Amino acid sequence: MPLAGGVLIGCSALAMLALLGRITGISGIFAGVLAAETGLWRWAFLAGLILAPPLFHAASGQAAPAPGSASWPLIIVAGLLVGFGTRRAGGCTSGHGVCGIGRLSPRSMAATATFIAAGMATVFVTRHLLA
Repeated sequence: MPLAGGVLIGCSALAMLALLGRITGISGIFAGVLAAETGLWRWAFLAGLILAPPLFHAASGQAAPAPGSASWPLIIVAGLLVGFGTRRAGGCTSGHGVCGIGRLSPRSMAATATFIAAGMATVFVTRHLLA
């Protein structure tokens, strides 16, 4: 399933670039919705992100993964930090990691390396230093 998911992500990024001339960066698409930019495609894309997992699980009969044990305040703080980071980096993992690296963008390679390093540091601190 991870391979199929990766292929679908790559194909959707390629289709977005080929059909609309746009980079598939989720933070940019979401920011465009918040800024009330025109284009029904933004709403359709976000609706697909939200609806695809439950529709897949309903159609396949596979059980959905159990929710994590994180508290709502922690989830909200984490979401705000991710949003802040994506604005500072000029994009998110989908824009930089999927589309930017595929275009051999040095800026995207640096941003993706930073995302990965920050994730590794966060896991280390939360699992080994705070546990």
